[in-house]
Amino acid sequence: MAPVGFEDKVAFVWKVADKLRGTFKQHEYGAVMLPLLVLRRMDAVLAPTRDEVRAKAHEHPEGRPGREAILERAAGHRFYNTSRFTFSTLLSDDKNVAANLRDFVTRLSPAARRVIEAYELDARIERMDRAGLLYAVLADFADLDLRPSVVSNEAMGYIFEELLRKFSEMSNETAGEHYTPREVIRLMVDLLVSGPTAVELQENPVPVRTVYDPAAGTGGMLMTAMARIKELNDKAIVNVAGQELNDETWAIAQSDLMMQDIDPARMRNGNTLTKDAFATEKFDLCFSNPPYGVAWSAYAAAIRDEHERLGHNGRFGAGLPRISDGSLLFLQHMLSHMKPDGSRVGIVLSGSPLFSGQAGSGESEIRRWILENDWLEGIVALPDQMFYNTGISTYVWILTNDKAPEAAGLVRLVDARELGTKMRKSLGDKRKELTSAAIDDIVRLYLGALDESADDVRVKVMAREAFGFQRITVERPLRRRWEVTPEAVAAEPFTAHAGLIGQRFDTEQALLAAAPGLTTAHKKALAKACAIADPDAPVVIGRGGKVEPDPDLRDAENVPLPAGWFELDFEGRLKALEADAEHHLATEIHAYVPDAWIDHTKTKVGVEIPFTRQFYVFTPPRPVAEIATEIKNLETQIQTWTKDLGL
Repeated sequence: MAPVGFEDKVAFVWKVADKLRGTFKQHEYGAVMLPLLVLRRMDAVLAPTRDEVRAKAHEHPEGRPGREAILERAAGHRFYNTSRFTFSTLLSDDKNVAANLRDFVTRLSPAARRVIEAYELDARIERMDRAGLLYAVLADFADLDLRPSVVSNEAMGYIFEELLRKFSEMSNETAGEHYTPREVIRLMVDLLVSGPTAVELQENPVPVRTVYDPAAGTGGMLMTAMARIKELNDKAIVNVAGQELNDETWAIAQSDLMMQDIDPARMRNGNTLTKDAFATEKFDLCFSNPPYGVAWSAYAAAIRDEHERLGHNGRFGAGLPRISDGSLLFLQHMLSHMKPDGSRVGIVLSGSPLFSGQAGSGESEIRRWILENDWLEGIVALPDQMFYNTGISTYVWILTNDKAPEAAGLVRLVDARELGTKMRKSLGDKRKELTSAAIDDIVRLYLGALDESADDVRVKVMAREAFGFQRITVERPLRRRWEVTPEAVAAEPFTAHAGLIGQRFDTEQALLAAAPGLTTAHKKALAKACAIADPDAPVVIGRGGKVEPDPDLRDAENVPLPAGWFELDFEGRLKALEADAEHHLATEIHAYVPDAWIDHTKTKVGVEIPFTRQFYVFTPPRPVAEIATEIKNLETQIQTWTKDLGL
């Protein structure tokens, strides 16, 4: 539950932001207001120990070993400030407000200063100062009472989150890169912590849960997950961890942690895919909305090296997706952070990872690896137009390495595409939202999917083998005759055999016997030039007495995987594939091409999840007579109108 009264603080800051109008563009407001809010909160929090910290700083000058730890202990917090200024006193000299504020920032503890510097606040201080706004804005913040006795850490988190949401929506043209709509986050969190997981949280006196987001953006998923877990059990201890590539977005996420007295070191800056900041840690819950449709070519070398060098001992052993989309790299990374005794993973992906890539490709192999381990619990299709910078269809994947026995080998699909509500005012590409009722409905459908009494067309439960297939290669015999044409012997050294023009041969050997004196290369060239496909010609027999396949008649077909295939051992899988393929050949192919056979050495197993196909409902076309009657009625109406108008 959100703390009472936090909306007043939000409204206050929102009103202050209005003073930036004309000097800053709307999408820049958050980059000014949020760091100032962080600074004001630190100012209020550090007030009781300010004098002691300054005294200790005088006793322990910069450069002395252990100085940071000493000053943190003196401050009683994870950060400190040795500046002689507060938000009130820096206003005492109205001619030097900018310099005073810079002193306030530069004398913060190193970690806190790095967070503020990541906002690139200095340049914005200069702009406000030149425009004559700085004093007025800081004076307003000085009046904002953010003392811990008035605003708890939890309330401060809500204030920060709400302002972040409002500023992100204001800058919706770019917000989608780092900001996930809160209703989508709530849905993901509810899907992961509802049902048996919620019961476990509620029954445990003091549950401890670790939550991780490898593409954390502004940290919204982590904070929402923490709040939801604490709603279920206010004694719960929630330890969060996240990593974010974008510097300013990372600063926002770190600020959010600092506002709630959470170690900001739990939010790391950097590229998750090339340098895992939490490589040795495992987590109970993993959430993410990674960038999709984004190429990973710029840092492909490090990823390929890990894939080839470490295999399944690394993060990307299952395979590498196409270079144009790294979504499935993030998914593999998250799965590598599951605890051996059970974790739950939720990730938002576009439609492409469901089916892109043919059998044997990196994408298909990643999906196959997931199904082989029976980690895919379910997928929920979201309405389109849910995100700020894209209107495409998106899907929430739920994975776990601790499936309930009744869910083993099964995957639940929930079609929530029609549950979106149109917004009164669009925000960029976001034109739909999920209401609380819709979220509850989706979670109900998901949790009840395995109930045999459930009967809802929006839900399907399928065996994991239903998403797999074997790609078989169907061969047909090569049938050729050889006829010497003028073109075949027009050049040297074939001109010596011009007397063969017009002659036909049933075998390649007979042709070459009639044209002696050629090198091996020239023999191949002549045979190729004279070969003519002929369905009535004899079958070509190659080396070892085997029938040669005709590459021009080669075909490929998909054959569904046998039931229970993933549970078989290696030999059993091979036998099952071959048996099913031969059955398909006998029942589906030989009726049309009786001389066809399957080359089992070329068979590949593929996995795709054609989600929309599972929920497609065929609507038959209207009867021709009905359409003809409608056309005739329209023609009659047109003739009547024409007559009435005197045309």
